[in-house]
Amino acid sequence: MQEISDLGKLEADAKLLVTPSRPSVETKFYDEVDVSIDVALVVDMAWMAEFLISTLAFIALTSAAIVPQRPLAAVQAERLTSPTSSTPLPLVVWHGLGDNYKADGLRSIASLANSTNPGTYTYFIRLGDTPSADRTATFLGNLTEQVQRVCHDLSTHPILSHVPAINALGFSQGGQFLRAYVQRCNSPPVHTLVTFGSQHNGISEFQNCADDDWVCRSWDGYLKRNTWSNFVQSRLVPAQYYRNPEDLDGYLENSNFLADINNERDAKNATYKFNLKRLARFVMYMFSEDTTVVPKESAYFAEYNKTSDGVTKLRDRRLYKEDWLGLKDLDESGRLEFRIAEGGHMQLSVELLEDTFRRYFGANATRDEGE
Repeated sequence: MQEISDLGKLEADAKLLVTPSRPSVETKFYDEVDVSIDVALVVDMAWMAEFLISTLAFIALTSAAIVPQRPLAAVQAERLTSPTSSTPLPLVVWHGLGDNYKADGLRSIASLANSTNPGTYTYFIRLGDTPSADRTATFLGNLTEQVQRVCHDLSTHPILSHVPAINALGFSQGGQFLRAYVQRCNSPPVHTLVTFGSQHNGISEFQNCADDDWVCRSWDGYLKRNTWSNFVQSRLVPAQYYRNPEDLDGYLENSNFLADINNERDAKNATYKFNLKRLARFVMYMFSEDTTVVPKESAYFAEYNKTSDGVTKLRDRRLYKEDWLGLKDLDESGRLEFRIAEGGHMQLSVELLEDTFRRYFGANATRDEGE
């Protein structure tokens, strides 16, 4: 494939072909967004056609539906008062693949956080100036640059930059991205980090293609041939947390994101461990029937061996035993929690979210832990 000279134009062309679609049937409180793809590629260069088809298929494959179960009242608190014993810390939310910061499901979650813990100021991380641009950034972008942008946005935010700490909630891939924020900058510092169905140890498989799905198969072949290319690793978001235990050499050498934030390379980043150890609590939810994330145990930093069909739990891994990230320290001091969410990927009930907000983000929980 010949070298691409105008990445900006290529990305813009790809983004124009992605149009959001939201089903009206109310079945789930929060899941990942449904995507409609209209492929109309008329290009002269074969390599551009191949790439655009592959990119669009990638977007189609990695999407599921986000359907709010029912809308809740709008959040009333627009300004944060000075933290007191009765005021919870602000809540920062990083959404998942295919979502955007103005999605109805997220806004309902903000309202639920406020009704559970009155006075909660909720901020949604955004990587685009419009919902469409923010949504596209969940598929296309350089994660190193995206985390840098979030670090800047939070450290200069007119409210968040003046609080002693924040709480953080990550949905799906947003969970490992928030962990990267904690490890790389952490200003303002995160008090409690909660992640739902996140891929902390990456994904080892992409979704299988149907026999008659030629677009999917085109993407699948392209990605398998080029997973570790600089172009894919700097442009396709889920590829940057791909981790195949059967190809660790390729992963360690070429991974743009996950190998670094998991401190898996020989040169360890002491700041990552120092910052993560500062958490008052790190809570990881795994969905019991998750078939979207392979392996689902990645939510717990576990490693799946496809050959033996076995799972190596976090506490049995070198990452934990040698404490590359500070997880052992968190665990031994009772600040690392492994929790189960019943159901499939991102099937969140109001009851589960209320319990999470009350248990981990309430004013009393904030003041009782890690001060």
